[in-house]
Amino acid sequence: REQPAGAVERLEGVTRERFLQDIYPRRKPVVLTGLELGTCTTKWTIDYLSQAEGSKEVKIHVSAVPQMDFLSKNFVYRTLPFDVFVRRAAEVKHKEYFLTEDERYYLRSVGEDVRKDIADIRKQFPILAEDVHIPEYFEKEQFFSSVFRISSAGLQLWTHYDVMDNFLIQVTGKKRVVLYSPRDAPYLYLSGTKSEVLDVDNPDLEKYPLFVKAKRYQCVLEAGDVLFIPALWFHNVISEEFGVALNVFWKHLPAESYDKTDTYGNKDPMAASRAIQILDRALKTLEELPEEYRDFYARRMVLRIQEKAYRNDYG
Repeated sequence: REQPAGAVERLEGVTRERFLQDIYPRRKPVVLTGLELGTCTTKWTIDYLSQAEGSKEVKIHVSAVPQMDFLSKNFVYRTLPFDVFVRRAAEVKHKEYFLTEDERYYLRSVGEDVRKDIADIRKQFPILAEDVHIPEYFEKEQFFSSVFRISSAGLQLWTHYDVMDNFLIQVTGKKRVVLYSPRDAPYLYLSGTKSEVLDVDNPDLEKYPLFVKAKRYQCVLEAGDVLFIPALWFHNVISEEFGVALNVFWKHLPAESYDKTDTYGNKDPMAASRAIQILDRALKTLEELPEEYRDFYARRMVLRIQEKAYRNDYG
């Protein structure tokens, strides 16, 4: 039976103190409105963006279909000068294109060396960074990355989770965000950090019958809204209009909990990775038993995991 959708709470003018005392400990998404974000919300027109950062090359995703799928890689990577990219991303029909005249574009900024450097708007887009006031509702040393994003209208990003807390700051344009609790992971058909269910509005229930059990939370972000997405919450984003956003990620766990080689903020914490490797070895060992025994001991292992590691205080 399908769960009723829940609206994400919207709160106006939340101070840092109130956020840290009342909202943050609840570990639930919330839309913060009326925050001071700097001049970016009024300045960042297509003309201004094009001129501000000029013709430096950016690597972008290009998709012939609205729903981008990271698992089947139904998009291509291309490189364009930033000013050309901005103008193309704002168009509905293109005179110049890579795949089709109605293809969609998506920029997710990365560091200079993708393998080593973390996205930071101050380094990759220093002129635009001056226009942004990031709500620092976390300690300076917790900061991980600031990811600059631009999306064509109609583009939908696959459902996934991140391992760090983040603010999705919608600077211009409008986005719809659908979220699912970490507790609903069993119903989301995961492959790594991503869900196989691409179309969350019209899911293939023959292929994904358990998906109806996942409770959907939803919000629409207008220009100037900030969505707090706690670590491990799944999110699926549709850009209803051409828009510019900034994601700010910070470390909720002690710094040593995270994988040092993680430049994107999506590698599982070290202890979780080790636990999964140990589990894989245990499952391999079970293969030495006949099917009937394997089934019995696997069920016992599941019960043990539930008893030792599941929370029983979810609201």
